[in-house]
Amino acid sequence: MPRIPSDLAVADLSGKLAVVTGASDGIGLTIATRLAAAGAEVLMPVRNARKGKAAISTLRTAVPGARVGLRALDLSSLDSVAALAEVLHGEGRPIHLLVNNAGVMTPPDRQTTVDGFELQFGTNHLGHVALVARLLPLLRAGQARVTSQISVSANRNSINWQDLNWERSYNGQHAYSQSKIALGLFGLELDRRSRAAGWGITSNLSHPGVAPTSLLAARPELGRGRDTLGVRLIRVLSARGILLGTPESAGRPAVVAASDPGARGGSFYGPSGPGHLGGPPAEQKLYSRLTNAAEAERVWEVSQELAKVTFP
Repeated sequence: MPRIPSDLAVADLSGKLAVVTGASDGIGLTIATRLAAAGAEVLMPVRNARKGKAAISTLRTAVPGARVGLRALDLSSLDSVAALAEVLHGEGRPIHLLVNNAGVMTPPDRQTTVDGFELQFGTNHLGHVALVARLLPLLRAGQARVTSQISVSANRNSINWQDLNWERSYNGQHAYSQSKIALGLFGLELDRRSRAAGWGITSNLSHPGVAPTSLLAARPELGRGRDTLGVRLIRVLSARGILLGTPESAGRPAVVAASDPGARGGSFYGPSGPGHLGGPPAEQKLYSRLTNAAEAERVWEVSQELAKVTFP
């Protein structure tokens, strides 16, 4: 499979409108910065306006003159997703790139979204399903590339079809895997449906490897009062250049998947180093959990029902 140079020259994106979820820090901010540097106008839908404004300041320092704006979005609320879609439809501008990057990871105790879904499944997966469905006319108008950010965790565990909301026996890591497997299957099915129906959208997947981000850091709102041992170890290894990536390098596979003219629909990009934990981005073989077309179709149908959206 083709390897992308580590300096990652990004194609000219002048005149393109990109929407990047979870861009207020970490990998998402790296992705937004790379796309802005290539000339795209970047919209950053964020839950925390204060963090969003700080992120824009950081981005503009890195890319003077960048065209970037904030919009309000809480992916754990289907009403918030609908409200953002209404705003963007009111603006009436075609969307050329959508990066479904935002996510939450392994709250120690089971939490739910405002709609009653297990927090990781509702935020990481169903929120993005609802976003794609509600933005579909704008994505079609822009002949968009949709890139969904999954995780190395999608190569473990499975979808808990008997208890999608983990009400009977919560396991945070397994629930996180489920959310990323489901998002990956949805992204692949979106590409198949687009080709079959002529929507003009290409959809692919990326994963960042492992890097020190806020996902495992102290998050009081998730019930995690201090950094996990895992994220402390990740920081040490990343700083020493051992196996793992950095927030900068971890954003590169999504940038390639979203912007490279040669990136194909239905393809999968991640780091090319040992264990695919770090290193330059490259196209990779789909995880075994993402290869079952019947499972993808099941995810597609169930997700529409749960997210209260309908694709044509």
